[in-house]
Amino acid sequence: MPEPVPADKQEGQEPGNTELTGLFVEKPPENVLAVAGADVTLIARVDSTTLTRKPTMKWLKGKWMDLGSKAGKHMQFKETYDRNTKIYTYEMKIIKVVAGDAGGYRCEVTAKDKCDSSTFEISVEGEGAGEDEGELDFSALLKKVKEEPEIDVWELLKNAHPSEYEKIAFEYGITDLRGMLKRLKKMKVVEPKHSEAFLKRLESCYSVEKGKKIVLRCEVVDPNTQVKWLKNGQEIKPSAKYMLQSITIYTSIIVSSRRTFLPPVTITKLMDDYHVVVGERVEFEVEVSEEGANVMWYFEDIELHRDKESTKYRFKKDGRKHTLIIQEATLDDIGMYHCWTNGGHTKGELEVEEKQLEVLQDIADLTVRATDQAMFKCEVSDDKVTGKWFKDGVEVLPSERIKMTHIGRFHRLIIDDVKPEDAGDYTFVPDGYALSLSAKLNFLDPPKIHLDTSGNMVSQNTIIVVAGNKLRLDVEITGEPAPTCVWSKGDQPITGTEGRVRVEARKDLSCFVIEGAEREDEGNYTICVTNPAGEDKAMLFVKIVDVPDPPENIRCTSVGEDCASIVWDTPKFDGGAPLKGYLMERKKKGSSRWTKLNFDVYESTTYEAKRMIEGVMYEMRVFAINSIGMSPPSITSKPFMPIAPTSEPIRLSVHDVTDSTCSLKWLAPEKIGAGGLDGYVIEYCKEGDTEWVVANQELCERQGFVVRGLPVGEKINFRVAAVNIAGRSPPMSFPALEHPKIRLPRDLRTKYIRKVGEKINLTIPFQGKPRPVATWYKDGQPLDPQMVSVRNSNVDTILFIRKAEREHSGTYELVLKIENMEDRATIVIRIVDKPGPPLKVKVTEVWGFNAALEWAPPKDDGNCDITGYTVQKADLKTKEWFTVYDHNRRTSCTASDLIIGNEYMFRVFSENICGLSEEACVSKNTAVIAKTGLEIKSNPYKEKDMSCVPKFTQPLIDRSAVAGYSTAISCAVRGFPKPKIVWMKNRMIIGQDPKFLMQNNQGVLTLNIRKPGTFDSGKYSCMAVNDLGQDEVECKLDIRTPLPGHPQPLQEL
Repeated sequence: MPEPVPADKQEGQEPGNTELTGLFVEKPPENVLAVAGADVTLIARVDSTTLTRKPTMKWLKGKWMDLGSKAGKHMQFKETYDRNTKIYTYEMKIIKVVAGDAGGYRCEVTAKDKCDSSTFEISVEGEGAGEDEGELDFSALLKKVKEEPEIDVWELLKNAHPSEYEKIAFEYGITDLRGMLKRLKKMKVVEPKHSEAFLKRLESCYSVEKGKKIVLRCEVVDPNTQVKWLKNGQEIKPSAKYMLQSITIYTSIIVSSRRTFLPPVTITKLMDDYHVVVGERVEFEVEVSEEGANVMWYFEDIELHRDKESTKYRFKKDGRKHTLIIQEATLDDIGMYHCWTNGGHTKGELEVEEKQLEVLQDIADLTVRATDQAMFKCEVSDDKVTGKWFKDGVEVLPSERIKMTHIGRFHRLIIDDVKPEDAGDYTFVPDGYALSLSAKLNFLDPPKIHLDTSGNMVSQNTIIVVAGNKLRLDVEITGEPAPTCVWSKGDQPITGTEGRVRVEARKDLSCFVIEGAEREDEGNYTICVTNPAGEDKAMLFVKIVDVPDPPENIRCTSVGEDCASIVWDTPKFDGGAPLKGYLMERKKKGSSRWTKLNFDVYESTTYEAKRMIEGVMYEMRVFAINSIGMSPPSITSKPFMPIAPTSEPIRLSVHDVTDSTCSLKWLAPEKIGAGGLDGYVIEYCKEGDTEWVVANQELCERQGFVVRGLPVGEKINFRVAAVNIAGRSPPMSFPALEHPKIRLPRDLRTKYIRKVGEKINLTIPFQGKPRPVATWYKDGQPLDPQMVSVRNSNVDTILFIRKAEREHSGTYELVLKIENMEDRATIVIRIVDKPGPPLKVKVTEVWGFNAALEWAPPKDDGNCDITGYTVQKADLKTKEWFTVYDHNRRTSCTASDLIIGNEYMFRVFSENICGLSEEACVSKNTAVIAKTGLEIKSNPYKEKDMSCVPKFTQPLIDRSAVAGYSTAISCAVRGFPKPKIVWMKNRMIIGQDPKFLMQNNQGVLTLNIRKPGTFDSGKYSCMAVNDLGQDEVECKLDIRTPLPGHPQPLQEL
């Protein structure tokens, strides 16, 4: 029988044109257990957000049976659509499940070039399941009901020809063909059972030359057993040609040479299965190995013969071809047909179905308005055929509004006063035929605009587009009939179908396109759709965002010795997006090289530039940044020069005092700077008062001044400040007040190391007026005067330790205070000593003239790092020690050039910056150097298996690079056999692209990217694969655009 065409490979459809994709968001369960007599509903859901047209769903049973034609009382189908989630829901409901419903099913959805399918199995349990059995299997309905014994499918498969495996699997509901073949392969071959009558059987085939003699011999158990010889089912009688002999337990037949003996006739071409309709001609054809051979035909267990009274069966012989012809097949001819020869057997199945009903007029789709009448009409070839009407898989029942008529060959469904809920798919199913006629009732629907508020929409009906980018807005439009769509900006309609701003029309979609968006494109856009049923409008606001304008009015407000305060105004246009901050650059006047002042975005509009050179003219510029990018640079600021005031005057003193005057003297400031010195300002105030009075109206250029008009009997405070172009210096007061300052020597700024027993004498100068109070702390606690001595003076403090010990190690802190002012300094002191001896010295291996040693580091390292070890050896005879290694940094070594026949012991000293340890650690065991000629029985060498799964020892690291500058990413891998390396970008394999250079140097993998662009950003991964497994690492590469002012990479000519 010809192989049925699967439902997913229809006529005219080439394999490979449909892409298998995951369209299902919900599938039926893989195994469904149904109870006989109960209803079962199976649900599948399909996501149509990525589809351009409505998907098509098919429900199939087995390999090819389309269940859509079986819709009726027993099986119903339903389809619904959710406009909000854009999900189609498909339901298949089986009413009153019977045993015939069990088996494998498949639901398949297709949409243009996409396809997805899901398989599931239905099992039926419970009594009385066979009442309606076979409604979906017409061949089972037409067969006579026979009570068949339970069949072992695996025994049937084991004994069947491999060409029949697929047919048996389909018949008994086996869906996993690959698993079935594996199980058959593992099944043990059962040894054939010997007959109780025969000990030795005849051979299956004999060959003899024409005219020769042949002897056929077999062995029986009982010598008294009566033996008959048969040829083609007929008993052979003794004659001149055939001689029958019986010798004890042997029996044989001898064929004389006077007649020809022919070999067994085998079947060279097997019989095919047939699937026909009533009245068609059927021809079962076989081909045998010999011409003129006789064959026997059987229907089930009945032999077929030529019958003169009936011409139902005809037999045809043409050379080696034999044909059984059934002139007009009927339902009674359904069954298995066999062909026998004396050396072979074949069989074929005949399935007969009733004739198909011819459709003379199909039902057509209808579109009606509210309250109108809808009438579906169809015409079939048989006027006696009845049927049922279904809406979305549910049977339609007559009512006051719905009427169904059957007049002759015409069937009508009339719906009065049509309502919106009447819209749907209507199907007429003739009773007793695998046929269904479908049409759709479309309710005249007013137009409707369905805006997708996801994507670029930040709020309702507002779309943000980056300047220069493309805007494509696909708006879904519904309505019956198809509405007319008009786009407009303000009051101006947009009619162009070509150009930068255009409108494209598609089925159920209206596409509004702006190529290379500009600021002028920003505004309110209106879409209006109309059809005879009404009108709908929607308004959109398109917002164009761009990089901001440059900041304005860059200016310097104040300067210092090495700093300057810069302020600016925000840009006039922020690009349509909030400003994130600013980037600042400066350069020397007359230079063209700009220096970046900040790498992170700076949010304020006031910035203090530091690390400038006093007396040098500078210029500044600022960039504004938003989420789109960076603005052009601002206009360069006016040149400015960092200038600092002088330091305060020094040594302010009172030279002379009268009743109302006071003569003051001072010295010039220690630091004047590039701004020079213009003069001094003298101020005074009464003690306890906070208001200072200026004593001189003009700057005093001398270093002395007489203050007049002072109140008599009052205590007066004076202060003097130096003035230059940068302003006033800090004042010098009288009485003088100087901030405390510790002058820590350079050698004490790092760790201070001394040996045990040495003297420590640290002198630390300081300054401050009045005399500061110096306090010492050790590890946060006040010093113990019994351990450490401290001496303080007006200008310094001394820390003294007469004999250093290990417990003197720690962190010492000096705190200098004057009233509420203070200064701190920290000194780390470490007292070191000789280390202890190493631990666990032992001889681990002896070979030839060599001995290997190992040991552990000492418990006591002397409060500093171990710098090495000294290894010595001694012969047990002389016990004189000789040095093998000095300053050995590892905790193992090999002693060489040892004397044969001697026995050695070893000892190890540890060493640090204080010297060798006082004691040594002697090895627990000795090394015996065997004499020559002794045979050492070593363990047999076992080759180490170096095979290992690929493993990355150094992963890829995320990195950032500048566009135009070549970059590289590296990692390291190990594995044996040598793994195959695959580089991927965004999970796509990088091929022979000359832009990428892949290197592998002793397991160090490097991917060089030549002059990358921003489009080269993404996730890069490296996969190592060998026979044992695979490993993979991944990193992120970010290619950023170089900022303005930075040198660009040289372009190749």
